[in-house]
Amino acid sequence: MSSRARSPARRMRSREQTCRRPELGWRGRADCIAARTAPARNRRATAAAMAGWVALRLLGREVAAARLLAGVPGQKNSFLPISKGIRLGLKLSGNLSPSRKLTMAMPEFVASVLSMWGQWCSLVRHINSTTWWKEHLSEENVEFLKKITSEEYKAQTASKLCPLKDEPWPLHPWVPGSKRVGLIGLKLGMMPLWTKTGERHVVTLLQVQDCHVIKYQPMEENNGKTALLLVGGKNASPFYRSESRHKVYEEAGVPPKQKISTFKVSANAIIKPGTPLYAAHFRPGQFVDVTAKTIGKGFQGVMKRWGFKGQPATHGQTKTHRRPGATGTCKVSRVFPGKKMPGKMGNIYRTALGLKVWRINTKHNVIFVNGSVPGHRNCLVKIRDSNLPAHCLENPPFPTFFADGEEQLPEDLYDEDVFQFTDTSVTYT
Repeated sequence: MSSRARSPARRMRSREQTCRRPELGWRGRADCIAARTAPARNRRATAAAMAGWVALRLLGREVAAARLLAGVPGQKNSFLPISKGIRLGLKLSGNLSPSRKLTMAMPEFVASVLSMWGQWCSLVRHINSTTWWKEHLSEENVEFLKKITSEEYKAQTASKLCPLKDEPWPLHPWVPGSKRVGLIGLKLGMMPLWTKTGERHVVTLLQVQDCHVIKYQPMEENNGKTALLLVGGKNASPFYRSESRHKVYEEAGVPPKQKISTFKVSANAIIKPGTPLYAAHFRPGQFVDVTAKTIGKGFQGVMKRWGFKGQPATHGQTKTHRRPGATGTCKVSRVFPGKKMPGKMGNIYRTALGLKVWRINTKHNVIFVNGSVPGHRNCLVKIRDSNLPAHCLENPPFPTFFADGEEQLPEDLYDEDVFQFTDTSVTYT
């Protein structure tokens, strides 16, 4: 018999069976309450909600208990004022007359209040301060503590690098095949730049902020292949770092860092921990490789993620226009691993190779590199000498640039092809 030929009574019974809500067990009720209190779970509120539900169930108010447990219809993940919540609980339990007079016993009233108060407190997003920083300190005290902390870290770094307490590490000359350490910079943005021939180039500004060498790992500790130098960039708050990290920073004599990266170096390019690194580590005209995490785009299709052509827009094609099409032939009968398909795009580490350094500002430690760099604005990037054979630098500052050395640099260093706005723009021959 078809569904159209069924009797009205049979259709009504099937509809009731479809719409009937299954009875929840104890575990199901706990899961429902946990789901309803997911934004900010409160043990007292959950206990009150369960107590109210049990009290209503014992008093015979099963319908009201089920409705209170499921939550207010149309008000998912929200809360009402406590007075409205109590009135709504009484209304759902059938104990509020049209004249708005209370016609229920005291135990039922307490049970309704407990249940609604439990849900109301559970759905409020409580903001609990994890530290005493913003509660008991004024703005002046915060600035004073920051100043004192920075002075202590500076004195700690100076004492670590003092030649009277610890002998400086020997410096070796540069030889072909030497591998220097890199820097950690902050991506500031982009700006235009012109050459002397009138060509316009777009450059990215990378600022080196509080970059220090943290730790040296010899070749024996690194599988016997190459030595490593741990470099940290951009000072961070000490309240958000673990004790194990603090010990590493204290051994190096530097403040806590926001980002730590490792660089493979040759045996003659090792640097003592605690040594500051500057933008003058590089020179205009050389080429660098910049590594950073790309901007996350979320889940994207093949046309945006991989540049697929897509399907025809007309000529009878109506089912799809942006799908990839066939993913495997009938002969192999499977999809090969690595097939380009829709998925999450971005938010992965990428390296831009062979970027030319056009300009360096030694006062603010800013490096002007050619073109774009992976990552969003104000992200931390990893800068090192280019590994491309055609762009190897000869005789750079080795192993790095020392501010207290004999070499004195001007405020701005330009490549020989860069046009400076202090020069004349038109010359006659």
